[in-house]
Amino acid sequence: MWQAEVRVDLDAIRDNVARLRSGTSAELMAVVKGDGYGHGMVPSARAALDAGADWLGVCTLDEALTLRRAGITAPVLAWLLAPGLPLHEGVAAGVDLGAASLPQLDEMIEASRRADRPARLHLKIDTGLSRGGATVADWPTLLEAAAKAQADGLVEVVGVWSHFVYADLPGHPTTDRQLAVFHEGLAMVERAGLRPRYRHLANSAATLTRPDTHFDLVRPGIAVYGLSPVAGERFGLRPAMTGRARVMLTKRVPEGTGVSYGHTYTTGREANLAVVPLGYADGVPRHASNVGPVQLGGKRRTISGRVCMDQFVLDCGEDAVAAGDVATLFGSGADGEPTADDWAEAVGTINYEIVTRFGSSRVPRAYDGESRTELAP
Repeated sequence: MWQAEVRVDLDAIRDNVARLRSGTSAELMAVVKGDGYGHGMVPSARAALDAGADWLGVCTLDEALTLRRAGITAPVLAWLLAPGLPLHEGVAAGVDLGAASLPQLDEMIEASRRADRPARLHLKIDTGLSRGGATVADWPTLLEAAAKAQADGLVEVVGVWSHFVYADLPGHPTTDRQLAVFHEGLAMVERAGLRPRYRHLANSAATLTRPDTHFDLVRPGIAVYGLSPVAGERFGLRPAMTGRARVMLTKRVPEGTGVSYGHTYTTGREANLAVVPLGYADGVPRHASNVGPVQLGGKRRTISGRVCMDQFVLDCGEDAVAAGDVATLFGSGADGEPTADDWAEAVGTINYEIVTRFGSSRVPRAYDGESRTELAP
C-alpha cells in the first residue's frame, strides 16, 4: 500500500522519443539531466534508448558517471562542469565533455593526460543566451587552442554546439539571429581546420518546430517526457508522469472555519475537508496555496489554504470523501485530472519545474512499462 507516489509510464517515454525521432534525419540526444526531469534518470535513459535515441545528455559529471555505472554504454555528453572536478574519470569512462573557455580546455587536456586517452570535446559558442558558451569575440582563440590540442593527440573535437533563447516562441526573431551567429561560428570552426562530426543547436522546441536547426544532432529534453515546450501545442506527445496521494484524514467543519497556516482560506459553508499528505518537501509548490488543482472523487478541486511542508487540505463541500481516497495532482489528463501544464499555469511557472521538483522528492517512484527496461541495480 502506498501513501503517495510518482508514477512514470516508460512506454509514454518510448512513444515520445519515437515521435521525435520520426521528425528528423539527425541523430537524437535524449536529455536526462535533473534525474530525468524528475522521472528517474536511468530508467528514462533506457526507455529512450529502447525507442531509438542515439545519445544521452546530462549536465553534471556525476550524472554521466551514474549512467556508466548503470551499464549504459551509449554516447553521453556532460556540459555543466565547474573547475576542479575529476574530469579524468569522465574521459576514462568515454564521456563527452562540453568546453566553452580556455581554462576549461586546459582542465580537459590535463584530464586526457591522466586518463591516457584523448578527451572527446563539444565546443560551445554563445549565440545569444549569454549563459554557457564562448563569446563570439573569444571563439577564435578557443578554436585555435582546441585545434592545437587535437593535433597533439590530447583531445578530439567531436562537436560544436549552442543553445536557443526563444525557440519555445515559434517565429521569434531571436531564433533566426542565433542561427545566423551559429553559422558564422561554424565557418570559423572550418577556418581553424577543425572538422567536428556533430553540429547541434535544437532543443525540444526547435526539434518540433524548426527542422532548419537540426544539423547533425537534436537535443530534446522536456518533450521526451511528453510535455510540450510550446504553449497551446501538444505535438502528439504523451505525458509520462502522474503525481498522487491517498487522503490521510477527513473531517466535517462548520461554516467560517479557517484552514491551514495563517487562515488564508475560510470555509463559506459547512464542509467536508480532506487532508492530503503531500507538501512542499515533496515538491508541491508553496505558491500553489489556494490555487493548485487536484482531482478527488471524480471532481477537480482547488487546494484550500496554504501548502504545508508535508500536507495540504481540500474543501470538498458536501461531497463524501474518505481516508484512503486517491487525490491526483497531475497526470496525462486522459481521465480528466489536471496536467503539469495546468499546475504550471496555476502557479505561474513552466511544466518543466512541476515534474522536476515533484519527481525529485521523497515520494517514491513507481514504473509502468518496466518489462522492456531493466532498472539499475
